[in-house]
Amino acid sequence: MADLNIKKGHNIRISGVPSDELQKGLKPKTVAIQPTDFRTLRPKILVKEGDTVKIGSPLFHCKTHFNVFWPSPGAGTVSSIQFGPRRVVEKIIIELAETEESECHDSFRAAEIPTLGKEQILSALLKGNLIPFIRQRPFNKVVNPMDTPRDIFISGWNTAPLSVNLDVILRRRLPQFQAGINILKKLTTGSVHLSINENTVSDTLLEVKGADVHTLNGPHPVGNVGIQIHHIAPLKLNDLIWTVNAQDVVRIGTFFLTGKYDPTIFVTAGGPGVKTPTHIKTRMGVRLDALLSEKLNEGKQRIISGDVLTGKTATKNGYLGFYDSTISVIPEGGEREFMGMIKPGSSLTRYSLTNAFIGFGKKFFSFNTLQNGSERYMVPINAWEDALPMDILPNALYRAIHVEDIEEMEQLGIIECDEEDFALCSFACPSKIDVGGMIRQGLNLMEKEV
Repeated sequence: MADLNIKKGHNIRISGVPSDELQKGLKPKTVAIQPTDFRTLRPKILVKEGDTVKIGSPLFHCKTHFNVFWPSPGAGTVSSIQFGPRRVVEKIIIELAETEESECHDSFRAAEIPTLGKEQILSALLKGNLIPFIRQRPFNKVVNPMDTPRDIFISGWNTAPLSVNLDVILRRRLPQFQAGINILKKLTTGSVHLSINENTVSDTLLEVKGADVHTLNGPHPVGNVGIQIHHIAPLKLNDLIWTVNAQDVVRIGTFFLTGKYDPTIFVTAGGPGVKTPTHIKTRMGVRLDALLSEKLNEGKQRIISGDVLTGKTATKNGYLGFYDSTISVIPEGGEREFMGMIKPGSSLTRYSLTNAFIGFGKKFFSFNTLQNGSERYMVPINAWEDALPMDILPNALYRAIHVEDIEEMEQLGIIECDEEDFALCSFACPSKIDVGGMIRQGLNLMEKEV
């Protein structure tokens, strides 16, 4: 039996679930890093158009934490630096060289890593430009490497729609994952928590040593690290927790074992708009057309970098987000159905989280972008509460954020929250309210107060 059994939540039955087959993406001509992917970042650009860079070369650093640099996902020539409104840096695009070189740093044998001190590990992470792969709670932003977290959390189970199956992509990667765990243990005074599906078959997740392993069972969002923190070791005021994606644990371990930054990433391309949904081996910052070439169905499709609940709209000429490992494609919506809410139907033809239609509800649905209405008055029918597996009152918290009552927000647990944990509430909301977006507004207000 699982250590943590979650009842609330919902697994969206969206068609186009990626198969466990692993393909190799086309070799991209360009890659990019997008500073807008990082919350509160004020980048100082270190390169200019025409400069030559290596894999892992620093491209920019943070003006507030000047020792935190962001690595280049490819080697070649900086072909373009694109600016948005008010001169905000949106993209740094690198045209890849035929033969790529990597920045080289000190490497360590696996047996040496447990003997390294915290200062030595932090120094190596800073030199290798790997700090951006570690994020903090609260506020879900890149960490300050000078802080010491209470605990570090890693989710070994993705439950978001169409997401990467970690059992597939972590195969035969135990040495790198183990090295990553040993490194992260040195950075905290507490524990490294690893949460896995109770039915996992991954040798990497089952055989790793040194982490506090927790088995999970339940629907999405049980795989979200924020839900796991809430149930395993809740975040309190003035606490600091670091989180790392499972693939980035491998990336950190690989760096220490080889002395080189490895931009490899495994992603999924799935959804109703994809002909052959599958897993793809590619690289960080890849241009999306290298992954979606000849894979899209006919008609107008919306491409999303990320999952359908939390991702951002992109184009085939766009680039994969820094923390994204899913590319979702869904058809653009058409006309609203006349009298749609009261038209008879069944759960075999219409989707409902509230059993509004008769049927067994086991079918996968070809969702599109149509919302069937715009934002309207709140309808308190427990739709948010049923989708949120946290001991938090989402309606009361929403109202406190709406009136900017900082004290009330704090008492209602805003510090434990992140918008990704409330994304399913937005999907379930009969009033079409962007609950996750409101949570982010509240967190921004709290961050200013702090």
